[in-house]
Amino acid sequence: MNAPASQDYADVWYRRQISDPQPVRPRLKGRIDTDICIIGGGLAGLTAAHELARAGRQVVLVDQHRVGWGASGRNGGFVSPGYAQGFDKIAARVGEAAAIDLHRMSIEGMEIVADNIRRLGIAGANPQPGILGAVRYDPGRALADRRDWLARTFGYEVDHLDRAALERHLTSPAYHQALHDRNAFHFDPLAYARGLARAAEADGARIHEATPATRIDRDGAGRVIRTPEGSIAAREVIVTTGGYTTGLVPAMRRAFLPIATYVMVTRADPGLIARAIHTSSAVGDDRRAGDYYRLVEGGRRILWGGKITTRTTEPRHLGRLLHRTMTATYPQLSDLGTEMVWSGLMSYARHLMPQIGRVESGLWHCTAFGGHGMNTTAIGGRVIAEGILGQSDRWRRFAPFGLDWTGGLAGMAAVQLTYWKLQAQDFWRERIG
Repeated sequence: MNAPASQDYADVWYRRQISDPQPVRPRLKGRIDTDICIIGGGLAGLTAAHELARAGRQVVLVDQHRVGWGASGRNGGFVSPGYAQGFDKIAARVGEAAAIDLHRMSIEGMEIVADNIRRLGIAGANPQPGILGAVRYDPGRALADRRDWLARTFGYEVDHLDRAALERHLTSPAYHQALHDRNAFHFDPLAYARGLARAAEADGARIHEATPATRIDRDGAGRVIRTPEGSIAAREVIVTTGGYTTGLVPAMRRAFLPIATYVMVTRADPGLIARAIHTSSAVGDDRRAGDYYRLVEGGRRILWGGKITTRTTEPRHLGRLLHRTMTATYPQLSDLGTEMVWSGLMSYARHLMPQIGRVESGLWHCTAFGGHGMNTTAIGGRVIAEGILGQSDRWRRFAPFGLDWTGGLAGMAAVQLTYWKLQAQDFWRERIG
């Protein structure tokens, strides 16, 4: 029997690559007693479930849709270090030493994903090495200096490409220089999420899809999570919902903005595409809500993402804007049509950092991964698991970036206005650079 439309995956490119479709996991019915309940089946929740189940804890995970249904299974598939907030602003808030420590953790997050793919044999994730971070203006020595800083501070090696070297990868008048990170990679995030879920189940975790959590009640030293047809009694609760978060934990719902982002996949034309993009590395630029893209299907198509709005605009309209950006970057691709477009909601905090920590004793949160979610969901899930297991208190390093109120509707408007302002600054910088 097919899953109800509301519980099936959205029609994104990754869904079409699934070779072994599985029925929706059964809804939770009746009462369950467990050590840990995880609410949210995105990559943060699945990472925590996997880590905790491997350590021998009883874990029950519930999701109102399917594992990987939200941003975890709809994103561009870029896995690289860093956060949506820049290093200098992080250091201004927590100090340089703490900022360096946080960046090291983001590198670890990238390595967690790579290790899981290898160790668990998630072949469908199809990781491809290399991400080019390109700029659309002349940065002088800034990129070369950053290369040197990464090597000196973290032992992290990347290559600096001047315009001539970059042209061996990309034929575009738009780009001036790039950093080529061969440690980073791109992959199929939905296949990874589904593989991580299977691994967690193999270690004993129970996953219930089509099961929204409707309420969290205190029950002595623990909590009871209510669902439409059952309940879960747990000593610890981790809430790992993202852009689709409801008011289940009001402090969380007030602390992030749901931001819509958009992705398109082109029609197949490997010959035409090869005239513009002749690299297996993915590409991202440093614009605000910058463009990011990569070849899929062995170079037969381009997956291109970018643009953000504070409301979920009709994807077809954004598809036209994405296509316009692609052809402005690569005029030779003007005849390359669009196969499909989709959108998804990411969660952003005002400070642009992930929100990882403890609301109160026994109630944890792990969310707001917009902009750099692949590494941060992994390290977030791990440090929360370590905290519950008593292995470390590394989750406290994210404490300066807490559940700050976003400002509600006024905050949404301010974000959109700020985005337009930054777009204008990007335009001016590129024009004079």
